[in-house]
Amino acid sequence: MSHSPSQALGSVSPAARRAVALASLLLLFAVLAVVLFTALRSPLKDDIAWLLYVAHRWMTGRELYVDVVEVNPPLIVWISAIPLQIAAWLDVGSQFVAMPFFIATVLGCAWWTATLLRPAGGMFSDRIPVFAAIGTVLLVVPAGDLGQREHLLVAAVLPYLVLFARSLDGARPELKSAILSGVLAGLGCALKPRYAGVFVVLEGLALLRGLRPWRAMPIAVGVTMAAYAGLVLLVCPAYLRRAVPLALALYGATDVPFPHLLLDSARLIFGEVVAIGLCWVRWSKLRERNLLLTLLAFSVTSTVICFVDGKDWFYHRLPATVVTVLALLCWGVSILIYRSQQERRTRLPVIAAGIAIVVFMVAAFQRLEPEVALAVEPDTSTVARLEELIRAQHAHTYIAFSEWIALGFPVVNNTGVTWASRFDSMWALKGELWRAHFDAKASTEWPIRRWVAHDFIAGCPDVAVVDTREGVNYIGVLSASDPAFARAWLRYRRIAAFDGLEVYRRAAGGCINPWVAAEASVAPIDRQ
Repeated sequence: MSHSPSQALGSVSPAARRAVALASLLLLFAVLAVVLFTALRSPLKDDIAWLLYVAHRWMTGRELYVDVVEVNPPLIVWISAIPLQIAAWLDVGSQFVAMPFFIATVLGCAWWTATLLRPAGGMFSDRIPVFAAIGTVLLVVPAGDLGQREHLLVAAVLPYLVLFARSLDGARPELKSAILSGVLAGLGCALKPRYAGVFVVLEGLALLRGLRPWRAMPIAVGVTMAAYAGLVLLVCPAYLRRAVPLALALYGATDVPFPHLLLDSARLIFGEVVAIGLCWVRWSKLRERNLLLTLLAFSVTSTVICFVDGKDWFYHRLPATVVTVLALLCWGVSILIYRSQQERRTRLPVIAAGIAIVVFMVAAFQRLEPEVALAVEPDTSTVARLEELIRAQHAHTYIAFSEWIALGFPVVNNTGVTWASRFDSMWALKGELWRAHFDAKASTEWPIRRWVAHDFIAGCPDVAVVDTREGVNYIGVLSASDPAFARAWLRYRRIAAFDGLEVYRRAAGGCINPWVAAEASVAPIDRQ
């Protein structure tokens, strides 16, 4: 004899439901405590620290994409300005506002997602456990990448996915919720415009189900993204004129071969295959099949976008990973609650779902473990040692010759030194060298070596760090291509070496005059 969903849940006593709600909240609070401790005590994530620096420069009157080079669309800079301004009002470090701000943002999205799921009833009727489950996944899976654009993106899109799935079920979302979820999803997509492909796929699915394209939700997404594009054209025209061509020309240097990317994505693909297979074998009996279909459509499309990006950075896989874990959780809980007594064959699929979830969670905790270790002993990190040395040298200006952004940020944020470059790292220089192998005109179109040399000479850094772990000899390349840089570098003496880094201090005697030394090679190019 089978049990209906209402019977299955009705058999659970109110006391048991309260116990589940309390246990889920305790789990969420425990995870929140660990994540907050880690986020506030360990070095700030380099990308986030850089964006806070860019936002500060913008707030103090610098022009985005002209006075400071950034390849991301401006929305993330504008968002980063919010915690930066709050930190200024409170007179505290930006890290102590930015990380709680991002955590509160994703938890707010989790709460709203749980609220939108509640009318579906069944296992979603108790909002607190659902919120705790979504919130825990959003906090645990990112690990050290909490607050990245992809993290904010997936949190912002979750309410939209829920209402989209309810539309497939035949429900008509409330107009206010439909518009707000569309606006929020549009803003999330604006953080990384490639994800517009997700909405194209979802709307294709909607058309197959007979839904009309002029619904409030997709219209709100389209209007939001169109308004954002217009705003970028109006207030940040340099983004399209400078940042986009620069990224298209040079960012390919960080691409990895397809087999490498496939191997790095093996865990994600495994989880997606398991989730798709579980839904396939139980499709006719799944009460939440449209929600699962929506989640998996988002996950698979996001994975394709990751492969188009061509990078092996974990946070690029965050949207697909978070949603895949949520889909596996949804499937597993649904089967456990609604299966009939005669359906003992569900034991093996439930075990498969559990294994996939455990694989993802173990991987997340493995990524979080070194961050927690740094939070426990923050002074042992490379970044902390570098900051201590810069303070001991009473440096006012600083630069790092490395593709690793963390050698510049959060070092600059925490010490207050002036960064002697318009770039966050040497990625653009590496990109120019990479492109020069197959395009002889690359150095003419994008003279990164000349720009980096000019910034170094004009900025005259007190301390310079050279990363010897990389295959590129940046000092040799710059010295060979620019005599003025070579003359300036002769003034530097090594004062320390640790963790694969060599630290140099400029000798006494002041800085050379770039206009006299080599006017042609170091002419200012900030506004070309």
